[in-house]
Amino acid sequence: MSIDRAALIAGSIRLASGVSFLVDPLRANRLWGDAEEPTPTAQLLLRSMGYRDALIGGLLTAAALRGRNTRGWFLASGGADAADLLGGWGVHNEMKPSQRALGLGGAVIGIGVGLWGATRRRPQSPHDSTSN
Repeated sequence: MSIDRAALIAGSIRLASGVSFLVDPLRANRLWGDAEEPTPTAQLLLRSMGYRDALIGGLLTAAALRGRNTRGWFLASGGADAADLLGGWGVHNEMKPSQRALGLGGAVIGIGVGLWGATRRRPQSPHDSTSN
């Protein structure tokens, strides 16, 4: 069984980000460029995003550690970032420059990583069998 290191790194980052939004959503929100305290509704959404990211990151990490196909989890990760980008784009004029750079820029990077991971070829291990 071979560990998919790229998936392990990407999954661990998403898992850590998700957990940070669950443990302390206000502090995590500040790290992403918002110095103001979010409304209760925004806090709910931050926690929801935390659950989503922890779940996707955890499952991507688990697949990587088990040597399983990670393409679907990379695609789910990129899809989550695409949803964030689409949602953020509608209010980008109301965002501070730091929020646009971190939030929307981070989403663009996440989409790129997700697409790369979903379409990349993994080298076959010596244990992979092409005939049965």
